[in-house]
Amino acid sequence: MKQTRLAVLLAAALLVFSAYNPKEQSWVAIGDSITYLNDHLDETGNRVTKGYLTRVTEQFPGLHYINKGFNGWTSGRIAQNIDSLGIPAADIYTVFLGTNDWWQGRPTGSLDDYKTGKGNTTVYGSFRIIINKLRRLNAGARIVLITPMQRVDFVYINNPRNNAFGSYRPKNGQQLETLVNAIDSIGRYEHIPVVDLYHNRKLDLTHLVKFKRLKDTASGTYVNYPYPESTRIPFNPATDDYPYPIEAIGLTYDGLHPSDKGNAIIADAITKVFKQ
Repeated sequence: MKQTRLAVLLAAALLVFSAYNPKEQSWVAIGDSITYLNDHLDETGNRVTKGYLTRVTEQFPGLHYINKGFNGWTSGRIAQNIDSLGIPAADIYTVFLGTNDWWQGRPTGSLDDYKTGKGNTTVYGSFRIIINKLRRLNAGARIVLITPMQRVDFVYINNPRNNAFGSYRPKNGQQLETLVNAIDSIGRYEHIPVVDLYHNRKLDLTHLVKFKRLKDTASGTYVNYPYPESTRIPFNPATDDYPYPIEAIGLTYDGLHPSDKGNAIIADAITKVFKQ
């Protein structure tokens, strides 16, 4: 009887111990500036206090991230340099790319480009190179794909001459959603989870910024224009004030890069997939 009671107590103690000592796991996050900025908050003008990587790991004791985000990089550039990026073997990989491919006008291609390993000439081909590399590093690793989120007019906070229109119109005849659908089709083909930020209603275009402060074309006075009216008013980076003051911050702080609220939504979406 005493031995049975002792065994029960030991089992309970082991359960408590394991609950407070979770298994250590590594997560490599491959991405562009949205991922990169998690560890370079000063480059956001300190408008962001916590990125999505930090927020996700806070939900999983024992999970440690390795940031492999590269400012302005496309999936093509990641694929081209995949063997020299120092990507280690890990338990989990996320691939959060695509918005720069769209802006730079890279062709999406077709699923056959992925299936046949056509090469680094299309987005599909680039993702095949990246995923192949991750599987060589750890065949048993979990891979999660993350689509680009929608974007309104981007104006770089540290250099307003670096600006770009949003995903409400095509670039080089291609909608951002076309690329998003390509990433989703790769996930379905490979049975890889996809975190679809583009179609996440919480990240809708109308919530990305509260307004864009621009000069009225008739009077020259500054007016706070909400989306989509803001898309019809010109912005001159040489003469105009930065169009996104602090009070304009919505789910992004510059039309493209997520604010604290935006990072929280992204982290929540990733956390739900990780928990599965």
